[in-house]
Amino acid sequence: MMIKIIDGEINPYSVGRLRRDNPNTSFPKNIVAETLAAYDVYKVAVDPNPDYNELTQKLTSDAVVFDGTNATQSWSVVNLNADELSYKADRAADANREIRNTLIAKTDWWASSDLTMTAKQTAYRQALRDITSHSNWPNLADSDWPTKP
Repeated sequence: MMIKIIDGEINPYSVGRLRRDNPNTSFPKNIVAETLAAYDVYKVAVDPNPDYNELTQKLTSDAVVFDGTNATQSWSVVNLNADELSYKADRAADANREIRNTLIAKTDWWASSDLTMTAKQTAYRQALRDITSHSNWPNLADSDWPTKP
């Protein structure tokens, strides 16, 4: 990511645009910072993402800060609003119901009329049906799923 300073304002920019804006100038494949600076163009250093809880928070990009020599992009952690939390929970619930339904379908043959399910098989299938009442629903960890006998 690059920026160009135009009338004191920070604007998104690219090497391709630099080449188009200066058609009579031959730029090398890898343009050094000093050459870019001569055209008021600067590479943006992007800070690493901070730690955050993906279930309840999101990252937003802060405005690029330019100190006259270096440009930096940083991040802020923002709590999800009620609509975003609801949307995320609905998507997680849909995905986990699909997993549950697939796991049950893979064991349907256990319930054939010519077979008798073991107590562990019956308990496993019931635990899958009851997964929506798990305390971590809909944000299940791998360890929250019942173990297939």
